[in-house]
Amino acid sequence: MKLHHLRPAEGSKKRKIRVGRGEGGRRGKTAGRGTKGLKARSKVRQGFEGGQMPLQRRMPKLKGFRNPNRAEFTIVNVERLGAFEAGSTVTPDDLRSAGLAKKRGKIKVLGQGDIGVSLTVHAHAFSIGAAEKIKAAGGSIEVIES
Repeated sequence: MKLHHLRPAEGSKKRKIRVGRGEGGRRGKTAGRGTKGLKARSKVRQGFEGGQMPLQRRMPKLKGFRNPNRAEFTIVNVERLGAFEAGSTVTPDDLRSAGLAKKRGKIKVLGQGDIGVSLTVHAHAFSIGAAEKIKAAGGSIEVIES
């Protein structure tokens, strides 16, 4: 057996249907496309919806700018800090283990509610109201730089 004797298996190769070759036969003249209309002619451009307002023009235009590098904070309110013992130090890890913050990311303490215990709170950011309420309760704040 030599290379020029090799043939594909019987029935594995089908002949391509050649359409539009003469007027006789099944696929002559209109070549199976019917008569007239857009689909009988050359190509329909991508995204064409038959004259209906196309999707890219129906969708509202996006306004403004969203910074992909913005710093997102997990928010913890001052009233939730009352769950900790007086005089203790509260770190982001303590807040996460208590279920008050997400597993990762920066933490910001906001001033909603009241706090009755004095705590030393470590967080990435504090609102002005939260800082005042923690200090008024006899506690202190420490901003984590990262």
